[in-house]
Amino acid sequence: MGGGTEIGWEPHQIALLGGGPRAAVTVAVVALHLLGAVETGPRGTLCAAGPEPEGLEPFEGTVLDCLHEPLTVRELVRHPDVRLALALTRIPLAEDGLLGRPWLRPNRGARRRVAFWRERHPLPVVRHGLTDDDTLLAVALHGDAALRLLLPRFAERAWLVERVEVEDRDTRRHSPRGGPNGASGPFSCGGGGGAD
Repeated sequence: MGGGTEIGWEPHQIALLGGGPRAAVTVAVVALHLLGAVETGPRGTLCAAGPEPEGLEPFEGTVLDCLHEPLTVRELVRHPDVRLALALTRIPLAEDGLLGRPWLRPNRGARRRVAFWRERHPLPVVRHGLTDDDTLLAVALHGDAALRLLLPRFAERAWLVERVEVEDRDTRRHSPRGGPNGASGPFSCGGGGGAD
């Protein structure tokens, strides 16, 4: 994907400014998912799938390299290689005066710019007809709301959004452990299957 946006930042940079390191990693994972380069595994893990796509941004490439072993997004954010990639991502943002010192967090100007772009690019009403770049920009700007709308199954399988248990009285009555087929929650462990 890559090539930047009309905003002038890569989607993972926008996400870093608007939502922090986890948001940046989430956008990279979504980009890799859209390219078919990652698949979900049990308990919210992700792993590399197929050959590495060409033209990956360095940040996305680092995330993909780390996924040659199954990891959750939480583990990815803590991975030393991803932490270094996040630090390198912050350098141009700091040089542009968007990160405050000493912790290199988004400053007021960065927050205002992200808010401006959120207004200019509201959350889409439907997911059909969006390009992959539109999807990435929406996830970068709107986070969980965009994930739930545009990539609900992938977001749930990869534990990118908070999982909400929905109680079904009929299922609970027939299953001693509260879920279908005796499962203890609304999700089963297993691989990807099905695209969003």
